[in-house]
Amino acid sequence: MSSGRGGGRRGMTKVRLDISMSLDGFVAGPDPTLEDPLGRGGEDLHQWAFKLAAWRGPHGLQGGEVNASSEIVEAGLQSQGAVVMGRRMYSGGAGPWSDDPNADGWWGDEPPFHAPVFVVTHHEREPLELNGGTTFHFVTDGVGAAIARAREAAGDRDVLIAGGADVAQQALRDGLLDELQINVAPLFLGDGTKLFGDGAHGTLEPVRVVDTPDVTHLTYRVRA
Repeated sequence: MSSGRGGGRRGMTKVRLDISMSLDGFVAGPDPTLEDPLGRGGEDLHQWAFKLAAWRGPHGLQGGEVNASSEIVEAGLQSQGAVVMGRRMYSGGAGPWSDDPNADGWWGDEPPFHAPVFVVTHHEREPLELNGGTTFHFVTDGVGAAIARAREAAGDRDVLIAGGADVAQQALRDGLLDELQINVAPLFLGDGTKLFGDGAHGTLEPVRVVDTPDVTHLTYRVRA
């Protein structure tokens, strides 16, 4: 494996982004709120996943479909050893924790990650240990530090960059990503949060395309 990127690779660990995006490049719609954290129309980006048994099971839900997307979701979950996300993905907040009405996150007492989660934030906080193997760690010294800690926690499994766009952009810009999986939903949002900012750069190598009626899964390897 390559050794110069992201402070060096250990074993077979990959740092990968897995995110859903509209055809016009948005990962969330406009005007997000606590009641509608993905903004207007943003939840529609994930309808392909909500129906899958592979997604519903880790979220404590019964039933669901098995289709061409199932293997992709299952493989991602099996390889996942740690997760990195931004503060807004965690709670929707931005200021001091005492002012955040959603300070314990969106997922209740048993989040679906079942792994250590490193939340990039400007505000210090003690780790939050919940049921099912998920502990949230709050990292105040940047995306790179969060990824480094996630690597240590993941062992020989992968680090998932779960979002949002700002964390993904920083990881890509700083050469910390190994693989991108972009799940393109067949819809336009027109406005909102773009996955790639104006400063996006680098070279990607196509790895796989899986096309379904609900979503097209595009996997790219990031060239060093």
